Amino acid sequence: MKALVTGATGFTGTALCRRLVQDGWGVAAFVRPTSRRDHLQALGVRCIENDITDAESVRQTFPDTDVVFNIAAAYRAEHVDESIFERVNIDAARNLLEESKRRGVRRFVHCSTVGVQGEIEDPPAAEDYRFKPGDHYQESKLAGEQLALEFAENGLEVTVVRPVGIYGPGDTRFLKMFKPVSRGYFFMIGSGNSLYHMTYIDDLVEGFVLAATRDEAVGEVFTIAGEKYTTLNDLVQLVADAVGVKRREIHIPLKPVMWAAVACDRIFRSIGKRPPLYPRRVEFFVLDRAFSIDKARRLLGYEPKVSLEEGLRRTAEWYRSEGLI
Repeated sequence: MKALVTGATGFTGTALCRRLVQDGWGVAAFVRPTSRRDHLQALGVRCIENDITDAESVRQTFPDTDVVFNIAAAYRAEHVDESIFERVNIDAARNLLEESKRRGVRRFVHCSTVGVQGEIEDPPAAEDYRFKPGDHYQESKLAGEQLALEFAENGLEVTVVRPVGIYGPGDTRFLKMFKPVSRGYFFMIGSGNSLYHMTYIDDLVEGFVLAATRDEAVGEVFTIAGEKYTTLNDLVQLVADAVGVKRREIHIPLKPVMWAAVACDRIFRSIGKRPPLYPRRVEFFVLDRAFSIDKARRLLGYEPKVSLEEGLRRTAEWYRSEGLI
């Protein structure tokens, strides 16, 4: 089997390439000219420079492949040019889908996000839960997902994967929780009773491979997540256990912080700077994000292998080895 991976230089894309190579796949990756790729080349991945937002670039460099894994994405950030979300999350997806169909690619696995469903008001949410994107990033991911499914209706074997809270050794997105907890404190905004769901990187990669190889996956959308969700309070306790410290949590009232976030956002927006505090950052402590993986279990045979406790322990060990905590 031959695979083409976009977004291969990122955390998820690299982990996917590593797994595919280990399984005996021939792997090619689309990379930007400025992207570091020595770690991919060391794995034996063929790196192809191009611009996936340019249809002609995709057409000229597209390799012979059986499966396309579209992992590339423009991620959410405050006060960036919103057109970048459309170019990467929609236009680039269209370029890849069109060329895949033209070349007769066997399967196209498109990476979306559970963010297309926004806050989960009746957790846990299944794949058919209503859409409620909360920002331009999530809106563009929803449009990209729907575009991929349109191609599924027109002859291309497409599967959409929605990851949940990706973490593991090699990623630093949750360092903002691990670092203060490792120092003996954590400032919890609000009650800490909101629900949060995480997915260890190895389990997510397994979900991608199943989406690419199981016949039952064609034309379907799958949420890929860990075995369980927790409250933020419980998650902080599990992080404290993982780093081996006694939990000391300081609760801060929600409303004053949200008011400060709104004011900070407006001030920094007016001077063209990225704010240190903004409403979406505060929403992390407020919104419920918990999901069902019953469909992936039933149709794909997906089963998370790394418990939340073990995944957090491995992540803490990596942070320590890198001198991050």
